[in-house]
Amino acid sequence: MKTADGKTAKLSDYAGKWVVLEWTNKDEITLSQVTPFCGIYGRRKRKFRNTTDSNHKHPVADNVLARNFTVDKPDKVWVADITYVWTLEGWLYLAVIIDLFSRRVVGWSMADHMRAELVHDALRAALGHREPSEDGLIFHSDRGSQYAANDYREALRAAGIECSMSRKGECWDNAVAESFNSTLKTEMVHRTIFLSRATAKTTIAEWIEVFYNRQRRHSTIGYSTPVAFEESFYAGTAAKQAA
Repeated sequence: MKTADGKTAKLSDYAGKWVVLEWTNKDEITLSQVTPFCGIYGRRKRKFRNTTDSNHKHPVADNVLARNFTVDKPDKVWVADITYVWTLEGWLYLAVIIDLFSRRVVGWSMADHMRAELVHDALRAALGHREPSEDGLIFHSDRGSQYAANDYREALRAAGIECSMSRKGECWDNAVAESFNSTLKTEMVHRTIFLSRATAKTTIAEWIEVFYNRQRRHSTIGYSTPVAFEESFYAGTAAKQAA
């Protein structure tokens, strides 16, 4: 359980002693009496919000990826999605871009809206430190209006990236991005109450860059971490070239 400021809640020595002392003088003690001293808040009912608006007139790209989730090098396929996080200030939206080879989150953006700028910022973040492989780069997403918009498709073309989109109603076409969102929600968001969007942004950014990319092991990549998996790939490639 985490506190409203995003920190892990633990029973302090003082809280533990208070519970023991109170218990000796009462036949019954309630959770509401204990939690203020422990800094613990109850988990709230999960809210739902749709992030895919496929009811638009923008052209939709073919499903080039075709659920081929096995990739032999970095920056050959990126997958993207938008998810949402509830805070006491309102909704916060997160757009992520994941490298399919290493499962590393290579770009992300957060805002209080789902306008096209959200996905543009995530793309700019990814292109700020990555570039398409010599074999090219496929960018796969759902068919939401943000990704199908002409200016976004043009940004992909300008960067030499081929666009791919899921078929209508086929969420499994973008299973890796969907899985990341599920992991984020299960392992962190649903265990946390965020007082503000600013707190949520800081906590989520740290979770992505410090924990998910560098510490969390993934079964798909041999129980390595995304960063370590990429480092091993580049070290192996350099060794082959030097031989």
